[in-house]
Amino acid sequence: MDHLQQTNLRDQALAVLKLRLVSGDLAPGQIYSAAALATELGVSNSPVREAMLTLVNQGLMEAVRNRGFRVVPLSAKERRNNYDIRIMLEVPAMARLASLNDKVAARKKEFTATASSIVKAAKSRDIVGYLEADRNFHIGLLGILENEQLTAIVENLRDQARQYGLKALSERGDLVKSAEEHQPILDAIIAGDAEKTTKLMTSHLGHHVGDWAG
Repeated sequence: MDHLQQTNLRDQALAVLKLRLVSGDLAPGQIYSAAALATELGVSNSPVREAMLTLVNQGLMEAVRNRGFRVVPLSAKERRNNYDIRIMLEVPAMARLASLNDKVAARKKEFTATASSIVKAAKSRDIVGYLEADRNFHIGLLGILENEQLTAIVENLRDQARQYGLKALSERGDLVKSAEEHQPILDAIIAGDAEKTTKLMTSHLGHHVGDWAG
């Protein structure tokens, strides 16, 4: 059970709910009570309700009068649109890092450790751990570009993708293959190879409309 500290409760609640959304623990089409979730998290209703309203603004949930908040289902078309936007934004951004490979190389140890954590989480079927490490890898690398707007957009797109298929992928034992794609991406960036980075990232994101479609 996730228990929250008494500081930044709204932000902590939002982080927990996002993880549950992308992992599928909060299921599409289901309605959830802010009060029930607040009780589970050990906090008052207010920060959880505020977090859920933030998710409404982000298009991930919708308010249902007198009932709670419903997780908005993601259609095949919406998933494809999400993928197309990420291909247009995230792939060129990652490829651009190849021209800043000295900055990436300076943090090679950090990102290599994160890539290893992704593989470890996949092997142990730790979906939440996988998502956290995966986010740290991709958003951490994009942060080197120092373009806060781009990073925020990509992060929101990642949330909207809601990789429900991860559990099935994990159960089939195929999540490890996806996890092992991170180190080659890092190696290509550090080598200054923008073309290879583009190819690897395009293939990696393809899971969102393929293996991870659920």
